[in-house]
Amino acid sequence: MESGVLERFLNYIAVDTQSKPDISEIPSTDKQRNLAVLLSDELKALGASQVRVDEHSYVYASIPATNGKTYPSLGFIAHMDTSFEYPGDGVKPQIIKDYDGGEILLNKDTGLTMSPAEFPDLSEYQGQDLITTDGTTLLGADDKAGIAEIMSMAAYFLSNPQIPHGPIKIAFTPDEEVGRGTDYFDLPGFGADIAYTVDGGMLGELEYENFNAAAGKVHIHGANIHPGSAKGKMKNALLIGMEFQSLLPVFENPMYTEGYEGFYHLNDMHGDVEEAHLNYIIRDHDGKKFAQKKDFFEKAACFLNQKYGENTVTAEVKDNYFNMREKIEPHIYLVDLAREAMEELSITPKICPIRGGTDGARLSYQGLPCPNLCTGGHNFHGKYEFISIQSMEKTVELLIKIAEKHGM
Repeated sequence: MESGVLERFLNYIAVDTQSKPDISEIPSTDKQRNLAVLLSDELKALGASQVRVDEHSYVYASIPATNGKTYPSLGFIAHMDTSFEYPGDGVKPQIIKDYDGGEILLNKDTGLTMSPAEFPDLSEYQGQDLITTDGTTLLGADDKAGIAEIMSMAAYFLSNPQIPHGPIKIAFTPDEEVGRGTDYFDLPGFGADIAYTVDGGMLGELEYENFNAAAGKVHIHGANIHPGSAKGKMKNALLIGMEFQSLLPVFENPMYTEGYEGFYHLNDMHGDVEEAHLNYIIRDHDGKKFAQKKDFFEKAACFLNQKYGENTVTAEVKDNYFNMREKIEPHIYLVDLAREAMEELSITPKICPIRGGTDGARLSYQGLPCPNLCTGGHNFHGKYEFISIQSMEKTVELLIKIAEKHGM
């Protein structure tokens, strides 16, 4: 089946949609609307129904049922923005045909390479066609691969009205990467009773557990005195920030964790002697451990205030989202349905916890049960991001199969 997913993916990653944290408006960047309008126009051209882009750049569309039966509406959701953690403008994708299993030269000018020795997942793709970056930007498979796969699924059903299926709903969101992808999501207007996000990794990933997540912000007030006369007077905010980090458990760091293990991640640190800021993400699958992590984070600030003086360090912790497992388990048939569809397509299901989050986590708490499906991508948010074309094609087949099975 020729799905057109590659052409769509290359079109979408050419549009810069990088979001920005700590912006009150949704979307956080106006450029996200460029992709929203492109997708809306494409959906209309395909013949989708109820296509609209709202004032916050959410895209919604419907594909009416063809079998005349009444079923719960099935939704598919992906996000349009790319991570703010690495450049996303001017993506220059490279297509590696019939990958030989060896080292890949990403950028001949810098000599940057990617090899199975560093990234063992590459060894799974010998003989397949890969899309990589040129080493200067991220690729954007997170989550433009998901968008391309959903759009290709939509094109299939809209061009084959004889294929029986129930009502299908489609939505594309802004600002998922900054934790605000569902802030203005029109759940009643979307109209789905159940849904899947298409925002996972390698082919076969199927997820219904995710991290509990919080943002931690540390603000340090120092005292800058000329170093020649600083004894007993200076408080170096940068050094106090380093001390704060040293108080956190060394191995509760994403560099050393996997599976269900949580972490504190120092995402960025900036400032000077007078004032410094540290921004963290705090993660754990277990609710009790998550609460303990947040408490310890605040206690570290209290300890430093006892040492350096009241209000030297302020720590703010804000919850972002919670583990969706408890909201999915009453609807576990969604996981079973996706697993069965994978097996019928000779895809090996990989049911695992998400070491991150999706729009589906928050939507599940808003009443829309929403497990997460694979896109086929790897190494998101950086220059080593890659995806297999064959994995994208297979994911399109998976979405079609899920929709067909749901409408049986």
